[in-house]
Amino acid sequence: MPSLLMIAKALFAILFDGKFYQHLGITLWQVVASMVVGGLAGVGLGLWGGLKRRFGQAIEPYVYYLAPTPKIIILPVLILMFGVGSGSKIAMGALSCFFPILLSTLAGVWQINPVLIRVGRSFHLSNRQMLTLVYLPAVMRPVITGVRLGLGMAITGVLLSQIRLSNAGLGFLAISAFQTFQVADMYAILILVFALAALANAGVASVERRLGG
Repeated sequence: MPSLLMIAKALFAILFDGKFYQHLGITLWQVVASMVVGGLAGVGLGLWGGLKRRFGQAIEPYVYYLAPTPKIIILPVLILMFGVGSGSKIAMGALSCFFPILLSTLAGVWQINPVLIRVGRSFHLSNRQMLTLVYLPAVMRPVITGVRLGLGMAITGVLLSQIRLSNAGLGFLAISAFQTFQVADMYAILILVFALAALANAGVASVERRLGG
């Protein structure tokens, strides 16, 4: 176990190493891409399931069953489908964040005040207008809550896939440091990952509070 001084020295050395920022950029790109893919899929299916209640009630038990399942078990399948490059990492992150966003959106649609829907119908709004003027504004906060939960899942999914099979990214840096017995470097990288994840979570939480205010 390295001392705190050794970890601090490793932390500063990593921060002043240009290669670290290359790996950081790759990880950020994969996390953002996975959030876009998983988020759009989760919100889209959540809205559809919320509006088509029978469909939503039919898929809800399966979603609750699949949501806590460790997604790392299907990484070999994703590698076969998307290769060993960024595609499999993005797919893993997208699959990880998809379920909390889907469940939050689904619950948000079902909790919309029926009065809002009746008012929209009384003004003879089209389906598209109902979606943009009634449903989307009403579910925005639940969606942001799902995004906040999904972000942590996406980061975990991307890092795990980088650890398993990759030559770039923060997960790759961490496992490389462990395999070469550079334990201080490994702890320093983990500290940076936790700090970046906390900053991202704080940013999403700030948006959530503004919507709630």
